[in-house]
Amino acid sequence: MHQKYVAVTGASGTLGRATTTALVKSGYSVIGIDRAAEISGGEMLTLKILKTDLTDSDKSTEAFARIAEQFGSLHALVNIAGGFAWEEVESGAVDTWDRLFQLNVITTLNASRAALPLLLANGGAIVNVGAAASTKADAGLGAYAASKSGVSRLTESLAAELKDRGVRVNAVLPSIIDTPMNRANMATAKFDRWVTPHALADVICFLISDRARAVTGVLLPVTART
Repeated sequence: MHQKYVAVTGASGTLGRATTTALVKSGYSVIGIDRAAEISGGEMLTLKILKTDLTDSDKSTEAFARIAEQFGSLHALVNIAGGFAWEEVESGAVDTWDRLFQLNVITTLNASRAALPLLLANGGAIVNVGAAASTKADAGLGAYAASKSGVSRLTESLAAELKDRGVRVNAVLPSIIDTPMNRANMATAKFDRWVTPHALADVICFLISDRARAVTGVLLPVTART
């Protein structure tokens, strides 16, 4: 069977690890991309690309050139790399808005642009991780929601550009993901309705699969715990 390679950005995080596991179980070979010094997953990863800064366009291009050289093809790209901050507008900093735009929008843009030559060669899919908060922001989520709204608009625009060229582009819009970091940051919150990383990973796997071959330009809410 022809091997299908999937690149996952933010592969060392909680959602990145859950997505890697789900993809491997579905028969894909995963290429992990992260700024972290080490990507956990060991034998599950086809390749470890260490300390790749996706906010840098040139470094992003170099990373996918390595993928092209070593593997020759790419079936899909999953853009998980990003950041979060809770900060009210009145007491917050403009720098937070700049930082989250870089972490959430620019990383998605750079990875997608760098991956396009590989994806266009044989057809493929891009799945971006947005946020439910991008459709309606609560207090303290202005900078985060604005950056994730940028991810949604990027998803829609790129999907329209590529709809007749064999590459599908979609985004998942999760509510709060149940991760150790989120629990620590929101210790008084109720966790029982948060989306589990494994449930979200299953949705991502569906969107890159041939079963979703007719789906593009969709911003899919993922807001129920399973």
